Order: sequence, then structure tokens, then C-alpha cells
Amino acid sequence: MTHHSAQQLVEKALAASAADGCVVYVVESTEANLRWASNSLTTNGAMRSRQVVVVSFVDGGSGMATGTVARTGTPDVAALVAASEQAARDAGPAEDAVPLVSEAPPGAGDWDADPAETSIEVFADFAPALGAAFGAARDRGDLLFGYAEHSLTTTYLGTSTGLRLRTDQPAGRVELNGKSTDYSRSVWAGVGTRDFRDVSVADLAADVERKLGWSQRRVDLPAGRYETLLPPSAVSDLMIYAYWTMEARDADEGRNVYARKGGGNRIGDRLSELPLTLRSDPAAPGLETAPFQVVGSSSGSASVFDNGMATPAVDWISGGVLTNLIRPRAWALKTTAPAVAAVDNLLLEEPTATATQDEMVAATERGLLLTTLWYIREVDPQTLLLTGLTRDGVFLVEGGEVTGAVNNFRWNESPVDLLGRINEVGRTERTLPREWNDWFTRAAMPPVRVPDFNMSSVSPAS
Repeated sequence: MTHHSAQQLVEKALAASAADGCVVYVVESTEANLRWASNSLTTNGAMRSRQVVVVSFVDGGSGMATGTVARTGTPDVAALVAASEQAARDAGPAEDAVPLVSEAPPGAGDWDADPAETSIEVFADFAPALGAAFGAARDRGDLLFGYAEHSLTTTYLGTSTGLRLRTDQPAGRVELNGKSTDYSRSVWAGVGTRDFRDVSVADLAADVERKLGWSQRRVDLPAGRYETLLPPSAVSDLMIYAYWTMEARDADEGRNVYARKGGGNRIGDRLSELPLTLRSDPAAPGLETAPFQVVGSSSGSASVFDNGMATPAVDWISGGVLTNLIRPRAWALKTTAPAVAAVDNLLLEEPTATATQDEMVAATERGLLLTTLWYIREVDPQTLLLTGLTRDGVFLVEGGEVTGAVNNFRWNESPVDLLGRINEVGRTERTLPREWNDWFTRAAMPPVRVPDFNMSSVSPAS
């Protein structure tokens, strides 16, 4: 099979298109990963993949319709374009139809450059350090399990309006799980990274060792509301869900937590008495992401018509006040509100906060310190009530010190409601979401104190 570069595939597809408009993007990905269990490396691997996506726009007389078809590898371009055009002809008029983006956004990238690549060499320093951590854990009688991966994804996007855009996205994560040899104690530490040069295995292993030490004493507690310290990872899992549901249309039509009673949305409402800012910025240091939209299918938060639309920095909450919601161009035109694109990172900050998590623990008379949340599910979209479980360490804090581990709980909370009840915020730091890191790794969050976190029932989960 003849090899074509990503750029050649984009140009061939656009040249083959007979539709009223066309968007083509090619995603070139490489990935390297390591897995380990019981203080021993078990597998390592490297992968390469390509996806070609064609979005056709066809005006059948009653309105513009769209059709999207995707293939992996190096497909028959003419057949792929024809399939996309047929899908558009078979579809009804798109309610999000607007003219395609024609102005190149800032940060369009080097179209002519080869795709970025990673390899197993990204772990050249990480792997020996991991081996040293295995030895230390073995000497203590602990077990280490975990996973590390690094990917580099290059996306080339071309449109019939003349856009030629390119973006490189590095992404990496490490999850380190520590267990006692009888598996009665389990703790977790994790970190996100762009290139593994900033990952300290020693720090992760020390965190796991400390938590396993805390877990040697077990205390059983009943369900109830507890003063609770949530670490940055747990905060990120809650705030990411709050962010994912920030769709202006759902709010305007009364279907989500950002809907105002009586009609409209809650932009301008105070969500927190603290001067919290929840924001996204494609240029945030260490969290850099694509400065324009790449969309394969339309939803309440994105439109195929907005491919190539700039994604500038945006404050979702500023000074505790809701200031923006995600709004594709079509809905913006219908509501005479500004179009606001989602960005693939998220930061929560309190500008005056300086306390570390350890300092917040030291200031706690009695409360709980969580490690992570998992199995998060939505219960009620109107209030954004979520439920889930604690995992890998819930610790009792007494007199400013961790005195033992307690049982796990099922919890029920709304992240939007929590924003109004947080009474202390620490220093923001880069963190790795535990629940959502298959989809979202670029987050920076602070530890927070909640005076009455709702542990609704005791859970047997470990």
C-alpha cells in the first residue's frame, strides 16, 4: 500500500470532495507504556496509530446536513469521502449549521512538519528509579502495582475554507498503587506529565509509603457528615464533572444545574463566597493543549461547523461568580451571547491561598483526609448531585495528625453545591484525576476543606 503523509491525506480528501463544504483531519499517535505488579515490571509496549476523519457538509435544499466517517490506517480516500457525503445526504438538516470557520486561529502550528513521536526511551530515567522503588518496597514488606504511559498525538486539520492547522499534544501519567502483602491495606499516588522529565518516582513512592504507614491502625466510623480534606486529585474529579456539564444550551433550556429558576442561565450568580476562579487556558504552563477546536460530531458543547475555531483562555468562574458557559457558535447566534469554546484543561485557584495539604492537616482538630474518589455517577442533573465511593485510603485526622485509616464510604455531593460550602482552599498544584484520567489529564487543583462532606453510607470497597 502506498504510504501517504497526514498532510497528503488531508489534501487528497479535500480535493476529492464534491460537497458544499468539507473538513478533514488526521490524527497521528504514538504511545509507550509500562506496567508493574508485586514489585516487578510485567509488560512494556509501544504503539502507533492513525485515524482519518472526513466531515462533509451537503445542502439538500432544506438546510445544511453533515456526515462524518472515520477510518484507521491509510484508507481509500475517495471511498471515505464518498461515504461521508452519503452520510450527509442521508441525514436531516443540522440545527447547528453556520458558515465554516475561515479565519486561522492563533497557534496554527507548522503544517509541513512531520508528526511528533514518543518511544519507550521516554522512560530512560523513570524505569531505573522505579526499580529502586521496587527494592525499597520489597525490603519494607510492601507491594507496588501501577502503570505509566506517554503519548504524543499530532493532529492535522484542513478545511474547504482554506484552513491548514496542526497541533501536537503530549500526555503522560503515572499511577502507583501500594498494598500490604495481605492486601488489607491499599493506597494510591499519581501524577500527570508532558514528558516524564518532571516525574519523581522517589516522591511518589514516599507518598505511598507514608500512606501505608498511616493505614496500620484501623478505625471504623459510621456514615454521616464529616469535616473533610479533599486532595487535589479528588477535587479535580469533581470539578471536571462540573466543567463537562457547563453547556449553555442545557442551562438556557432548564436542563442542568446552571439553569436559572424561571428561565435563562445562572451567569452572574455567586457560586462561592471564596474568591475562587475556575478557568481553562490552552497556554497554561505544563498543561498546554490545542488552541483550536477539532470536532468529529456535534453536541451541546461542540459543533462540527466550529472546526478550527480558536479556543482562547476563559474564566468559567471568576471571584466565585459564574461568568461563562460552553456555547458553540450556532447557539451563540440564537441567544445573542458570545461563542465560548471548551478547552482541554482545567484549573481551580484561590489567589490568596498558600497553605499546603500538610499544613491544612496540621490545622485540623478532627476530620477525614481522602485520597481519591471513584465510580462517580450522576444522580440528578438539575442539582448535579453525584455519587461515588472513596478509594485507596480514607484517613482520620485528630489534633493535627493522621492517626489511622477508616473504612470507605459511599458519598453523595454536588460539586456546584460544594463550591458554596468550601471554607478553606490550599495552594493549587498540578494533579492527576483518578476517575477521569483516561480522558482528562491536564488539571491543576488545590486541596480544599469542606465542613460537612456527606458520607451517605459505609462501603465495603477497599
